[in-house]
Amino acid sequence: MARLLVVEDSNTVMRVLKHLASTRLPTVDTVFTQSFAETKQAFGQNSDFYAAIVDLTLPDALNGEVVDFVMKQGIPCIVLTGDFNEKRRKQLVDAGVVDYVVKESRHAYHYAMKLASRLRTNDQIKVLVVDDSAMSRKHIRNLLERQLYNVIEAEDGLDAIEQISIQPDIRLIITDFEMPNMDGFKLVNEIRTKFDKRGLAIIGLSSQESGILSAQFIKHGANDFLNKPFYPEEFYCRITQNLEAIELIEEIEDAANRDYLTGLYNRRAFFEFSKTVLREAWAHQLPVSFSLIDLDNFKYINDHYGHAVGDEVLKRFATLMQRYCEKFLFARVGGEEFALIMSGLDTTKALALVNGLRQAFVEQTMECGATTFNVSFSGGVVTESNGNLDAMYNKADELLYRAKEAGRNMVLADD
Repeated sequence: MARLLVVEDSNTVMRVLKHLASTRLPTVDTVFTQSFAETKQAFGQNSDFYAAIVDLTLPDALNGEVVDFVMKQGIPCIVLTGDFNEKRRKQLVDAGVVDYVVKESRHAYHYAMKLASRLRTNDQIKVLVVDDSAMSRKHIRNLLERQLYNVIEAEDGLDAIEQISIQPDIRLIITDFEMPNMDGFKLVNEIRTKFDKRGLAIIGLSSQESGILSAQFIKHGANDFLNKPFYPEEFYCRITQNLEAIELIEEIEDAANRDYLTGLYNRRAFFEFSKTVLREAWAHQLPVSFSLIDLDNFKYINDHYGHAVGDEVLKRFATLMQRYCEKFLFARVGGEEFALIMSGLDTTKALALVNGLRQAFVEQTMECGATTFNVSFSGGVVTESNGNLDAMYNKADELLYRAKEAGRNMVLADD
């Protein structure tokens, strides 16, 4: 489990931070200390912290000694202070602290905890820095690595295009305007022919004091613009805002693709994503098996035990399906109907997988008050090497109907 250190001597502020940690970082082991001595003791017991939120002034460390101590351990440090001092802020930022946060309001604590939350996952975010100046690239890399981003460098636009082709999961590009071979405008244009703003953010940079540059960058497809030189705080805020915008769009799109009850993909998403699964499987000449599953006697469950119990049955089955079918594409495509595409599995293997799922499900005990009962499902499995999903769906539906007629609680295959 990831571990976060919080150092704060005020009991009131500590209560706020504990509440925020429990709500924003429920899966993080947050260690709280209230003095320099307690902090050193915490490091002596276990120094494996991914980040720290540290009060600048403590009763036994009046001059920020605890911040120096934490940074010497190589831990990214977010400084909290009750008094803004520009000279002290600059010293700490130059020394390498992640951020300097003034305790002006409750929002400051929210900001610090949100930043701590981001630091936990920033190493999974690839950022491409494009600049022909090695010194400028180094400066930006240092700023990004303070917040644990995964940084990639490119010397100009052509180099950047090559880097993107090698690592298409880059999430953010920070590019200078004036570069040889391909300038920032041309680079942004080239990128936007393949990647839209929903999945890849671009921030333009320039040392030219021209107001039109920012507008031109954005017109060419950039998300944002910064003049050089910039304050680290502004740099970090722009990065966070652009990444959060991408993440919010992804959350909205994911919610639109999910079934509200089970959390599985819905019918529309299943048919849309299946195109990619089928195309890739057939390109590599892999067999593709498709299964249609329908829970047995579900109307009786709803009528006899109530819809709340019926919903619980659906959620239990969805959880089991996530465990058994995690490598494949699956969805809830109807009331009690589920679909599954198994790329790379022939009929024998696909039938074994679905039957294993069926056996595991029927062994689960459902409850309604003092009453317990079991639920089964029937299914059909079809394997094609070059067919289409509609044809597979229809064949699997026929087999499913035959399984129902034959007594339910069975899976039939097309051979």
